[in-house]
Formats: sequence, structure tokens, C-alpha cells
Amino acid sequence: MDIGSLGGNLLGIIPLGDIVLYLTPLHIFMFIVILLFTFLIAISRTETQVEASFGSLKDNKIAVGLSEFKARRFLAIVCGIATAGAMITGDLFNFILFVALTGIVNIGIVSAVKQIDVLNAAFQYGLIAMISSLPLFGGGAIILAATGTLSFFELAKIVPSPMTLFGSILLLIGVAGETGVAPFFATKAEMFRTPGSPFILIIHLSSLFIIIRAIEILLTILT
Repeated sequence: MDIGSLGGNLLGIIPLGDIVLYLTPLHIFMFIVILLFTFLIAISRTETQVEASFGSLKDNKIAVGLSEFKARRFLAIVCGIATAGAMITGDLFNFILFVALTGIVNIGIVSAVKQIDVLNAAFQYGLIAMISSLPLFGGGAIILAATGTLSFFELAKIVPSPMTLFGSILLLIGVAGETGVAPFFATKAEMFRTPGSPFILIIHLSSLFIIIRAIEILLTILT
């Protein structure tokens, strides 16, 4: 498929050696939205979470400490930058690295809380993310072996083979596991009970945008 068929007309390219960043209206839109949201996170403060106590007139307020706030803000910014990089990269290997990085920092964003249910969910999500790194990187390796390139420009010109299809399926499984979407979302749902908005929202946003980008990449490679 033509490189600009899904994202709109090709507006330009940025060659960085073997890596070529290409710009389309879709990629620029997602890149700007992620950076804007990351900027809002960088200047915002966390909200105090109020848990209603049934059977009692008192509500339990949970606040995020200063040291935990700084750590979460830093990891949320890293997550936003990694997601933004995944939106405009023209190289499959870099996309895989950005996806793996978002999976790591998503765990870190909630790892400092002192809630057993949240930490258990983060641990389970971490296991899924680590296991998913095998099909994620394995799919990229198979595509490289089958085509001899990881550049989206070159992959779009090559007729897909059965090995390319197999590598793409593995890649999709790896992305689904790293981002915690179906069927792996059950391990991620409890993580959102932790206080720390808006830092928690970057986990949702990064997963959504990476899945959209992954589908666009796979359609470019396979059609």
C-alpha cells in the first residue's frame, strides 16, 4: 500500500540515515495531541482521591506525596515522549522500542503506591508486558528476515509473504500485550484505582494511540 494512503497525503520526510521519518496529517495530528497532553501533565498537579466509606459518615482521602508526585510526573512525561516518537517513526525497530518503553513506564507510574490491589495488578501487567516482548521483538525479527528491511517505505513496496504475515501477527500480539488492551486488559484495569490523575490518563492515551499506529503500520506492510 502507498505510504500516504492511510494517513493522508505525504507532507514530507525527515531522513536520519537509514531511518526516515515521514509526515502525514494523521501522524502529525497524533504527534501534536500526545505532546500537548504531555505538556499539560508536566505543569499539572495530582488530585486528592476521595473514597466513600459506606456505613460511615467519614470519607477517606488519599493524596500523593511530593517524592511520589515527582517520580510519577517524570515517568508520565517519558511515556508521552515515547508515544509521540512512535507516532512519526518510519522504522519498525524504533516503533518496537517505543512500544516496549511505554510498557515499562506504565508500570512505573503506579509502582510507588501503597495499595495492595493496585500493586498486584501492576505486577500482573508487568508479567504480561515482559512475556509480550518476545512476540513483539520476534515479530520484528521475522519481518526483517523475510524482507531484509525494517523501513516502512521499503516494506510498503514489498509483496507480503507468509513469513511476513506470521511476523505481523506476532507483532500485533506483542503490541496488544504491551499496551494492555483486549484480551490482556483485565491485568490493567485495577491499576486505575490508584490516585494520581492526570498521570494515570497517559496510560490510557498511549495505549489507544499506539494501537491505532500499529494497525496503520500492519495495513501498510500487508496490503
